[in-house]
Amino acid sequence: MSGIVGIYNLDRQPVENEQLTRMVDVLAQRGPDGADIWCSDFVGLGHRMLWTTPESLLEQQPLVDPTGDLVLTADLRLDNRDELIYKLQLDGWTSEKITDSQLVLAAYEKWAEECASKLLGDFAFVIWDRRKQIIFCARDHFGIKPLYYFYRPGKQFCFASEIKGLLCLSQVPRRLNEEAIANHLHPFKKDKSSTVYEDIFRLPPGHIMVVSDKGGLKSRSYWALQVGDELRLNSDAEYAEAFREVFTEAVRCRLRSAFPVGCHLSGGLDSSSVACVARNILQSENGAQLHTFSNIFNDVPECDERQYINPVLEQGGCIPHYVHPDQAGPISEWQNYFQYMDDPYLGPSHYLVWGLNRATQQAGIRICLDGFDGDTTVSHGAVYFAELARQGKWDTFLTEANAVSQHFQTSVAAIFHEYVISYLKELAQQGKWLKFAETANQISQNFRISRQKLFVSYGIKPLVPESVLNVWRSLRGYQNHTNNFTPLINPRFAQKVGLDNLKESSSDDESPAVTVREDQWRSFNSNMFTIVLELVDQCAAEFSLESRHPFMDKRLIELCLALPPEQKLNQGWSRVVMRRAMNGILPQEIQWRGGKTSMTPNFRRGLLHLDRQIVEEVIKANPSNIADFVDINSLQSFYDYVLSTNDIYDDQGVMPVWKSLTLALWLKHTQIKP
Repeated sequence: MSGIVGIYNLDRQPVENEQLTRMVDVLAQRGPDGADIWCSDFVGLGHRMLWTTPESLLEQQPLVDPTGDLVLTADLRLDNRDELIYKLQLDGWTSEKITDSQLVLAAYEKWAEECASKLLGDFAFVIWDRRKQIIFCARDHFGIKPLYYFYRPGKQFCFASEIKGLLCLSQVPRRLNEEAIANHLHPFKKDKSSTVYEDIFRLPPGHIMVVSDKGGLKSRSYWALQVGDELRLNSDAEYAEAFREVFTEAVRCRLRSAFPVGCHLSGGLDSSSVACVARNILQSENGAQLHTFSNIFNDVPECDERQYINPVLEQGGCIPHYVHPDQAGPISEWQNYFQYMDDPYLGPSHYLVWGLNRATQQAGIRICLDGFDGDTTVSHGAVYFAELARQGKWDTFLTEANAVSQHFQTSVAAIFHEYVISYLKELAQQGKWLKFAETANQISQNFRISRQKLFVSYGIKPLVPESVLNVWRSLRGYQNHTNNFTPLINPRFAQKVGLDNLKESSSDDESPAVTVREDQWRSFNSNMFTIVLELVDQCAAEFSLESRHPFMDKRLIELCLALPPEQKLNQGWSRVVMRRAMNGILPQEIQWRGGKTSMTPNFRRGLLHLDRQIVEEVIKANPSNIADFVDINSLQSFYDYVLSTNDIYDDQGVMPVWKSLTLALWLKHTQIKP
């Protein structure tokens, strides 16, 4: 974790040192170990330093090569150092004294714009190439390290690790991007470049960018996740061994540190696997202990995970720390959140991570591992049921559905409706009536459902206009059971930004994913995936921490994407390859636990009781600052519903309230106008 900034005046006007200094100072929390700027005529780069790796203690940034032709500022950690040292023919150098920034600069000298594709790790870096008179920018494969920029053709290009590093410049406008606000309320676009500010953009993950006064700004992808060929090994044991080897290396390379290392430990399969593997590596290599940070809930026992946290700690090798997130609401510290956050995309579990990061800083730890999105990387494999339905493998479908219903909080009926009925409807909509009839007959035989009902309910009715169905229902005396909730977004605002369809499903995919691998690929390529990673980065940066995510390792993701579906869901166990791989490493009660504990009860309690005054000030007393974006009547209906239910696990209506609340508070903090 470091901070990088820079200014390139394309009109050849001198860069003012004062502007660079201001940008660097705004990002002080990203690097308390030092700050510096480099400036030469119309180009200036700046850097904030957070020491993490042993090599970083030797770093000086911005880094100028011996010729003075190349200057680099970078926020990075490289995981293929040995490979790079060999390929760059630096064998005569002392490895321990070669910094990651030196490797990047050498890689650029050797491979020019192709250098990013040779790197493995988390990185965002910018190089001024005096010979070519260009600025070269690169961002890692999944966007772990952020990079934002402002560009005015022929005039100026500025960049920073955080948007606030750009907004501190008077020449950067503070214009609200209304499409981004609409996307926050009702997701409908997958644009990875735009931000909540109209004139500020992000360099997408896996992209490079070249900026010059003559060529303008050009960006392109240097890498994209490919579905590729399926991996076929000889046995479950071989798959488990392959996973264990790559996962262990993903953890090991993220333990490279000059300081003690921490880990968020929730009691779930992901964080527990990271913690156990990290602890074993630390103990075997240098006898060090792993600091763990866990949320515990004395006042909301439904959310407490100590029955799973304690077995990991009882294995030894850890120094535990605890946080009590039931003592405050999810928005109690909203002023602090938006002091460092640059947009309103605040997740409902953000306050849980915030508390853990604060405790991590207080314990003197600056590097923390976590189990971020192991669900996506390894995959629960639920879409395997869609594959089985399309292949007509009903015996396997029923066997797996029954087993899943025993291990997780679901039912065979729910699985049937999610994957079988949706397939029938799809066949009807596509007019594939022979296949529909064949599939309906198979379903009737295997699930003992009337063929006539299948034809009428899922073949004919989906094709009849809703207006005709409503007339038919009224003639038959049926009540209208459609959802009473209207869309959250203000219809006039939706029309203004070109959002024509306000149906409940906001996905812009033509059809649902029909294979596990396709479903995984879509998740990794979602724009929300990028936004969440940036939110995690900002939350860590506020406490001068570096978050490291073993499940975001390129090698591990490519391996898991290539696995056959039965290695993701088998005998009713999701992510089964990981469970097998962790045999003898994880305590069995975690290795073979079913679902995960819902945090909804604590979230609802905090929102409706501890933060009730804040919520009602926005929704009931003074909703005017979001009225241009949000349908206030609809919002209040959602809120009334949330208040009316006594089910502590009922989250229907909560997310619309949360999105509106965070948007209102962010607008209040920034004082930005539409």
